[in-house]
Amino acid sequence: MRPPDVSDAHSSWVTVALVSLAVFFTALDQTVVVTLLPEIMLEMEISITELDQASWIITGYLLGYTIAIPLVARISDAYGHALIFRSSVIVFAVGSVLVALSPNLSWLVASRVLQAIGGGAIIPIGMVLVAQSLPGHRGAIAVGIVGAAAEIGIVLGPLYGGIITSALNWRWLFWLDVPQAAIILLTLWSIPNLRNSRTQVDYLGGLLLSATLTILVISLSKPAYFSVSSPTPYLIAIGGSTVLFALVWSQVRIAQPLLPPMLFRSKPFLSAISTKLLVGAALMVTMVTIPIMANTVHGQSPLEGGLRLMRLTGAVPLGALMGGYMTYRVGSKPITVIGLLVAALGLMLISTWDLEIGEPQLSGHLAIAGLGFGLVIAPLFVTGLAAGPSNYQATSVSIVTVSRMVGMALGLAALSAWGMDHFQALTAGLELPLPLSGESTSELEQRTLEYSKGMKAAGISLFQSFFRIAAVLMLCGILPALGLPSLSSRTQIRKTLADDRSANDH
Repeated sequence: MRPPDVSDAHSSWVTVALVSLAVFFTALDQTVVVTLLPEIMLEMEISITELDQASWIITGYLLGYTIAIPLVARISDAYGHALIFRSSVIVFAVGSVLVALSPNLSWLVASRVLQAIGGGAIIPIGMVLVAQSLPGHRGAIAVGIVGAAAEIGIVLGPLYGGIITSALNWRWLFWLDVPQAAIILLTLWSIPNLRNSRTQVDYLGGLLLSATLTILVISLSKPAYFSVSSPTPYLIAIGGSTVLFALVWSQVRIAQPLLPPMLFRSKPFLSAISTKLLVGAALMVTMVTIPIMANTVHGQSPLEGGLRLMRLTGAVPLGALMGGYMTYRVGSKPITVIGLLVAALGLMLISTWDLEIGEPQLSGHLAIAGLGFGLVIAPLFVTGLAAGPSNYQATSVSIVTVSRMVGMALGLAALSAWGMDHFQALTAGLELPLPLSGESTSELEQRTLEYSKGMKAAGISLFQSFFRIAAVLMLCGILPALGLPSLSSRTQIRKTLADDRSANDH
């Protein structure tokens, strides 16, 4: 018997709005603690020399978020997307309460990991829910909206944290997650849960994949581990290779593996995750560089840095809507290539900024880049949906999501390692203007001015290089994007975005 249509029980666009809200707030919590970190360290009496320990407040969430996505998404393919989505929201809310109650750093980090486990799978499961609730091109648009909500949440996290903590204690940021979760749960409770009894969950594969991703995320988040004289990188390589081998070995020996070989034999799927990885790296480089450039060489306030970032993210939803609509019409490949080119153009324009950059160029360049980043959201996730069979939809989307997270971690690690070395090379010829014997005040002031100009010039050169690198990453994404579905795949996309319930008849 055909199960009830999701739209018969609930307004589809309300579902899209609430799923997007859940995705936004869970993504927000990835970066919200960047603003809170000084206040948390002060309250918990963590000294500046223990900053590496405090950084686990951020790393712990990234870790939990990344490792939870594939396994929880696979569980939802088996036990029903609606049920596991609601369960994930509950786990996220419980984790938020525990964070708000944290008496010490260890409790806080553990609570952040639990919070992230609940929030991690909300993106891929939510995309499946909205794609199933809306037919045709509206499903692609809905996927784009959810993807845009995730991107905006990540970017606005620090700004949101600054606004709330300016009036309230940092703990209130996490208490506020509870009523938001309650509203989402109450409104989405009526969505029917369609369970697939034929789908099995590969828990061993999930454990091994989590271990692999844990090693990868930790190593990328700690560039200091990689030193020629240290045994740490070799131990990480040996441990990571061993776990990865065990994962591959386990996946080829069971009927329904967590990472089905059929997905990784799919050219469109491999194209989607490769492109998403490069886009994630470029996005992270851009997100980090824009506010730092504003706060340093341009001498602007942290608020202005956040506002500049909002100029970019404000264009992302528009690009996501356009990309979702056009993906259904002409296929994923042309829209992704156009989005990559537009983003690269915007980033190249931003790379020309100097000390005198002003309006309207500043806002225009940021909007162009944001539009490009938005355009690629829907086609890449739609390709992930289309690549897997109906009992692997959330799983396939989760792998696309993980590829973005890995790309962001790679981008941050490269930025930290290469950026510092490059800046030191740029400033190698500058001498600190210390007072010299017999030197007049005017001569000292002149040397100080020259030093300041030299430092600003080095900073401008460094940031311009960062934006050019981000643009090159977007252009490199065109190569794997050529393997995405084009106009000939429109029928496949339409079929995938329709609610395929043939596998859910139990």
